[in-house]
Amino acid sequence: MSAPATPRTPSPSPGTSPPAPPERRRAVDWRVRFAALSLIWGFSFLLIKVGTDGYAPFQVTFGRLLSGTAVLAVAMAVRRERLPRAGRTWGHLFVAAFLLNALPFSLFSYAELTIPSTLAGICNATSPLWGMALSLVALSEDRPTRRRVAGLGLGFIGVLTVLGAWQGFSGLDATGTVMALLASLSYPVGWIYVRRTLAGTGSSTLALTGSQLFLGTVQLALVVPVFTSAPESYPWLPTLAVVALGALGTGLAVLLQYGLVQEVGPTTAQMVTYFIPVIATVAGVTLLGERLSWNTPVGALVVLAGAALTQGRSRGAAAQPRRGGNSAAEPPGTGCASPLATAPEPRVSRN
Repeated sequence: MSAPATPRTPSPSPGTSPPAPPERRRAVDWRVRFAALSLIWGFSFLLIKVGTDGYAPFQVTFGRLLSGTAVLAVAMAVRRERLPRAGRTWGHLFVAAFLLNALPFSLFSYAELTIPSTLAGICNATSPLWGMALSLVALSEDRPTRRRVAGLGLGFIGVLTVLGAWQGFSGLDATGTVMALLASLSYPVGWIYVRRTLAGTGSSTLALTGSQLFLGTVQLALVVPVFTSAPESYPWLPTLAVVALGALGTGLAVLLQYGLVQEVGPTTAQMVTYFIPVIATVAGVTLLGERLSWNTPVGALVVLAGAALTQGRSRGAAAQPRRGGNSAAEPPGTGCASPLATAPEPRVSRN
């Protein structure tokens, strides 16, 4: 008997491209991962508050960065990622670690000594507003539009509403509130710096982000012994909160965000920004018993509406592909991760 004929794969017609390989489906639907990311980052402000009940703010930040770095180190080892080689890249990552991790994490920790976690979460939601205002000045490719200017104005009206400006900001700790707002401002400053200095480095996003968190951990390791004394005890609840804050809110969350960007694009992934203050408020009120006046949720909604307007894309940007490309992503405004996680995968240098 002759062997059965082997089926032949039809050749593509002249002038046509071969069919693209099917995308690998992830085990967990992106909507589930999006919800998990929203919850993790929304609860981060509650975890900061619990952590500062047992540890100094700098110690909370150090534990957070150490736990987050450990998670990303494992992920890099599993994926066999290589660390950046260029000394200049490490220098830029050192600055990025300060602006995006060490400084804002520490400011939020100090802020929550005197302000509720709900207010800290709402202040964090102003990052897209700061980012748009700064990018109009620092990035020539971002042009002001009526919609974006209106979003900025509306967003800052929302901030004044949250703070109760008509009451003279009574009942709020000015120092803690300013610290939280400065923390939210630090993120877009860091994003602009990253966008200007770390494009086309030849390293993967995961390698850059893991290296950035490692450098942030080193920075806090130098600061903690100078400004704090060793804790006399290690209470289990604050300790667990700090470990969860780092392992989940700074480590796992970066991996979730990066996966979402690769699957659904940075625009959809950044929508998590608008859920964070809502979850932070619900968590603070229900689990910590924080008081909530009417102007706080109303102002928060106005802030989010303004932030949404500032994120509107221009026609030129809208014409770009949703995935990939070489343009940097817009500021995530999450207040918890590096914008490296929202940027498309860097192009590998062939020089």
